[in-house]
Amino acid sequence: MGDLAALRRMLRVLDRVVVAFSGGADSAFLAWVAANTLGNDRVLAATAVSPSLAPSELADCEALAGEWGMPWLPVETRELDRPEYVANGGDRCYHCKAELLGALAPLAADRGATVVLGVNLDDLGDHRPGQTAAAERGARFPLVDSGFTKSDVREESRRLGLRTWDKPAGACLASRLPYGTAVTVGRLSAVAVAEEGLRRLGFSQLRVRHYGDLARIELPPPDLAAAVARRDELVAAVREAGYRYVTLDLEGFRSGNLNQALLYP
Repeated sequence: MGDLAALRRMLRVLDRVVVAFSGGADSAFLAWVAANTLGNDRVLAATAVSPSLAPSELADCEALAGEWGMPWLPVETRELDRPEYVANGGDRCYHCKAELLGALAPLAADRGATVVLGVNLDDLGDHRPGQTAAAERGARFPLVDSGFTKSDVREESRRLGLRTWDKPAGACLASRLPYGTAVTVGRLSAVAVAEEGLRRLGFSQLRVRHYGDLARIELPPPDLAAAVARRDELVAAVREAGYRYVTLDLEGFRSGNLNQALLYP
């Protein structure tokens, strides 16, 4: 079970922090606790802005910071300028986090602060080369150090009254492209438009996986019947993003399932 008191103690030791703030349940919880523990003058929530961030997620980051009265700064990152990132190999996340830390480290240095990320214990069991890049560059993972799993983060967030407690798991838009498919602005935009269209139809937990002119929709199994019943609306929403073929994955939503290609090529 995550230890909130231990998390607060760790943050006090760090004294000043720059939180990599994606607006998801983990980074939101960490940012709120940091601001609540250290005070707004010792905390900055910084959101990396690039084509790999869905516009709706950027808007929610700004909204959350406003609701909580927390200092917030959008920071432009240029991972698409990195050939290794664009190539979309198994180490793509390494280069993404290297770019992120390259943008946040100067902000932290100016404030005498440490960059902290909302990595939890469950994240350690997946293929996450970005964690290596962050750790190599001096970032800290306070949720890991204080024993928080994803479910712990959600439960503690619920207890604290944070609206992010049940926010669906998110990931950068590049994670929708199979490894080896080059990351481009056009492909990221198509995924963002398709997913936003499905959210407008009422589906919240979802992924649109990009395979050229074919989109593979992942929804939680309980939502599959509703998706089939509304297939005309789903097809229209996804084709609006430029896809020609629209498919529904009967296995349902699986966060990070494209990593299986690395384990079983």
